[in-house]
Amino acid sequence: MPLTRSKSLPATENGGSDRETLQSGRSVAGILYKWTNYGKGWRSRWFLLRDGILSYSKIRRPENVNLLSPSDDLRLIGDISTDRLLRMKSCSGRSRRKHHKNIGIVHLKVSSYRESKSDHRKFYIFTATKTLHLRTDSRSDRAAWLQALASTRGIVPLQSINGDFSFVSPKDLSISTERLKKRLLEEGMNESLVKECEQIVDSEFCEVQEQIKLLHEERKKLLDALRQLEMANLEAEASGIHDDVYQLRNHKYSSLGRGKYSECSTSASSDDKQEFEDISEEDEASFHDTKESFGEPDVGSVLTHFKRRTKLPDPAEKERGVSLWSMIKDNVGKDLTRVCLPVYFNEPISSLQKCFEDLEYSYLLDQAYEYGKSGKSLLRALNVAAFAVSGYASTEGRHCKPFNPLLGETYEADFPEKGIRFFSEKVSHHPTVIACHCEGKGWKFWGDTNLRSKFWGRSIQLEPVGILTLEFDDGEIFQWSKVTTTIYNILLGKLYCDHHGIMKIRGNRQYSCMLKFKEQSILDRNPNQVNGFVEDVTGKKAATVFGKWNDSLYYVSGDGLNKASASLLWKATKPPPNVTRYNLTSFAMTLNELTPGLEEKLPPTDSRLRPDQRHLENGEYEKANEEKQRLERRQRMSRQIQESGWRPRWFEPQGESKSYKYTGGYWEARDGKSWDDCPNIFGEFTEEVADCA
Repeated sequence: MPLTRSKSLPATENGGSDRETLQSGRSVAGILYKWTNYGKGWRSRWFLLRDGILSYSKIRRPENVNLLSPSDDLRLIGDISTDRLLRMKSCSGRSRRKHHKNIGIVHLKVSSYRESKSDHRKFYIFTATKTLHLRTDSRSDRAAWLQALASTRGIVPLQSINGDFSFVSPKDLSISTERLKKRLLEEGMNESLVKECEQIVDSEFCEVQEQIKLLHEERKKLLDALRQLEMANLEAEASGIHDDVYQLRNHKYSSLGRGKYSECSTSASSDDKQEFEDISEEDEASFHDTKESFGEPDVGSVLTHFKRRTKLPDPAEKERGVSLWSMIKDNVGKDLTRVCLPVYFNEPISSLQKCFEDLEYSYLLDQAYEYGKSGKSLLRALNVAAFAVSGYASTEGRHCKPFNPLLGETYEADFPEKGIRFFSEKVSHHPTVIACHCEGKGWKFWGDTNLRSKFWGRSIQLEPVGILTLEFDDGEIFQWSKVTTTIYNILLGKLYCDHHGIMKIRGNRQYSCMLKFKEQSILDRNPNQVNGFVEDVTGKKAATVFGKWNDSLYYVSGDGLNKASASLLWKATKPPPNVTRYNLTSFAMTLNELTPGLEEKLPPTDSRLRPDQRHLENGEYEKANEEKQRLERRQRMSRQIQESGWRPRWFEPQGESKSYKYTGGYWEARDGKSWDDCPNIFGEFTEEVADCA
């Protein structure tokens, strides 16, 4: 078998000699490293490119490599490939070669590829159901493989499928019989016979034209199918949504973007994971966007007299880590309700402020309001669904718990640049209930939440109890409850949280929505999925919704069979550049900020004035621990205060459900700085304060 070692040349536009190599019948083979998962990492595989098909198999011993017959011409890429073949040849004389079964086959006619922009050894092959992350030993070897892929007959580079194709339309084809007529007349044939010959030629040409027309239509259908594959790149399963990017069909040179969690993206090292993210960031695809008519509210349109911060203060002290296991060990046999956990396990915001994080993407409700005004009720329901999902995006990577508010603690958020005002209050200590109220552009949002927790040894399950209500100025109302949150690997392993369950968004008019947050399994390579649909009052599906709660949400009309035409509803903002161990979003970093002139306007119950939380934000960990222990002693008196007849200041229970609703008056009291009936709950606790409360 004639074997040749490739001389890797810089990639050329037309493939150069590699195109001649592939078209002459020579096959290309070599060792490539394929990303598998976290446990195994990059593993070497034997790749063979022949007749437009790329196959690969495991390599346990050199003699296990299944090559071509000795009569075939094989071109090798890479020094390692040559060394293996030499060893294989030496082994073949001693033992019979075993044919190893292929573990993967890629049909290049319906695939695309691109090189990595951050690593000169990596490249990617995109198929309809998966993404292969591949690595060579050198830049020259990668160039040789890319040349081979580009030279393969039938494969189309990534951008060309979405480019322009020049078709010769059958109707543009024509034939002239003038030369034939002239020649026949010169030969002495009469005009009637010449005319008959012309008719025969025209008839035959018409038949050929019809055949060309059929071929023309078939080619168009084939290319349309290729476009659909490159645009959608979806898993062929109804329950799961593969996280790929959907192309805007009328974009002339759209490139095939990839989301963070394509087939191997959840199983890479930190460096590789960044590269996987680069696929979507560097080659950003275009989308149908429901915001194109009026867009997200322009932050600059309503100017504040200050600029909100983009990072937390630099720590004043060096933080010392705390072992949760040692905390449990040291408190065995004690009443855990009286054990004060150090602030190391907290993030510098309270649960009251964390409620406001659900309003980060409030522009979705502004859009929903505008859509409803213009009679687009379905788009209103879809934007409400996107808003309900978007509130979970900020939870990714958040491993610290927020501060538990004191009874009567409050929080306000006045964001004129977003057009919203938010207020929340801890209205009950046992059980712990937080109520909130927000007013926006043509809508009001309110609700109360109570978390029921279950400890399962290695995980904690949090089940929210309570109803969230959204009411538009035109009277349309949507209500829903949050899904279950589970925090895994409490004692050992990497800590992470997952949201799962069914979310029913009930509307009082034409549309309602059902969303399923898929529970993540141990081997799940495509986590955080959300799937659902919007249905009308008759139960007919009006739209299908799918995406990921930490990334984006899409919709298609009807039952969702044609996901290639999906439109973007919502996409999460990128993480901030100044990331701390708390993993706060850019929006969350602003929640505890005391902006100029704000402190003198706040009531003494506002979370921003809580001393332990403020010390933690400033990196004053010793002071934060001291203040937390002091406030914990007051917290233990809250149940007694509540049973003594205490009532919340700004909310009151409604009806049999005892759900809390805002009674009004807070912003008016704020304008007049009328806080006389608001106790200083963060000061030293006395019996006098208990009586006032």
